[in-house]
Amino acid sequence: MNGPSITILTKNYDGTIRKSWACRLIEQEGTQLLFVGEFDRDIEHPDLGFIRRGTISYEYYWLDRWINIFRFHEPSGELRNFYCNVNMPPTFRNNTLEYIDLDLDLLVFPNNSYSILDRDEYEANADRYGYPAEVRLHAEKALAELIYLTESGRLPAS
Repeated sequence: MNGPSITILTKNYDGTIRKSWACRLIEQEGTQLLFVGEFDRDIEHPDLGFIRRGTISYEYYWLDRWINIFRFHEPSGELRNFYCNVNMPPTFRNNTLEYIDLDLDLLVFPNNSYSILDRDEYEANADRYGYPAEVRLHAEKALAELIYLTESGRLPAS
């Protein structure tokens, strides 16, 4: 995994930090950034199930789009799934990428079937943090874009 070490910070709408992790920048083309990271421990995720240590995450971000896409590969190299997030466009400076996670997600399986996740969490936080109508509109459009990319076979390939 070549490239500079980068910190990814996800935040709630009020700016509080949710989580952070380290990865490496492997490509930047225009507003698109591609990072790669590796799980350093086993994780039990409520939606993704058991994620093995050594699982590779290719993380696609766009500085001008309301989505990001994670492509997970098993330690053996086999495609595990895609995990797509609806988020406000990120900022990237000083080796840190930050974004506001809007809680709406799309889980995509290798056969391109998918499941919309966390709509209830999105609705609760939209009310809790007072997402403006414009943010809500962008979030719904971003989810529709992710579904379109999935259904048309346009998610990032290896």
